[in-house]
Amino acid sequence: MTTTQLEAQQITSAQSGQGRPTATPVIAFLGTGRMGGPMAANLARAGFRVQAWDRTASQAAALTKDGATTAASPAEAIKGAQILITMLADGSATEQALRGPDGELGLDPGLIWVQMATVGMEWTERFVNTATRYQVSFFDAPVSGSQGPAEAGQLTVLASGPAWLREAVAPVFAALGRATTWLGPAGNGTRAKLVLNNWLADLAETTAETLSFARQLDLDPTLIVDLLESTPLGSPYAVQKARTMLAGDFTPAFALKHALKDADLAAQAAQASGTELTLTSALLPRWRRAVAAGHADDDVAAIYDTP
Repeated sequence: MTTTQLEAQQITSAQSGQGRPTATPVIAFLGTGRMGGPMAANLARAGFRVQAWDRTASQAAALTKDGATTAASPAEAIKGAQILITMLADGSATEQALRGPDGELGLDPGLIWVQMATVGMEWTERFVNTATRYQVSFFDAPVSGSQGPAEAGQLTVLASGPAWLREAVAPVFAALGRATTWLGPAGNGTRAKLVLNNWLADLAETTAETLSFARQLDLDPTLIVDLLESTPLGSPYAVQKARTMLAGDFTPAFALKHALKDADLAAQAAQASGTELTLTSALLPRWRRAVAAGHADDDVAAIYDTP
């Protein structure tokens, strides 16, 4: 099989219609914030029976207009569900949500657990072991994209997990994104997400530094952005983020606190693998200062406003 054939096999278009289930599953969706909310809404609008829960009850309640039902607790959301999707802030929040009053996880044998948040390698491996212990099928499937693509159903799903169950989750992924990339056993989705987010962090930092450098040289940074956009050097993401920085519009598409968390997870994964992400390790202190200065909930572009 050639590389091109392999890529075509691994990347499934959301419009392909492959793997449609014979019956519509009930989906428990935990975590309906800036990313999870639009994702759960898209699933409900696509005809799935969504039982939503969030620590902030009003966020889950907002989904009723899209056809979802709300649950007072994670256990209530999971009751009767065939698929569980977790889209919470981090691994600790995910585990805490799944623990009932008695301290036991609310996972029943036969459940399909799709973990879609960025939680890092350590938590992903922990969840794989947990799923095995509870006889639960586990998909590690973080998404690439920010709030806009989440709302438009244009995310990229970085899916990894049991191949024999792909058809059960493929329609779910199709409702959430424009494409699903299958990456093999659970854990590879998180590995790919860490690599992509590391690239994003370095691009954002380089963009901010480039604009500041231009100003220090008495150049109009807007002209520099125009130059970058007219050459192969200017990636669409970097150009868009540069214009956002110059406009001072830090309305969050990807909150800085989450970008910092993901960059930190990438640096930790690199260290654990015996390598070092020099650029990422260098930007972390400044990003922490930006968060401490009050930019935690602003877009990652706010790093331009931090010395």
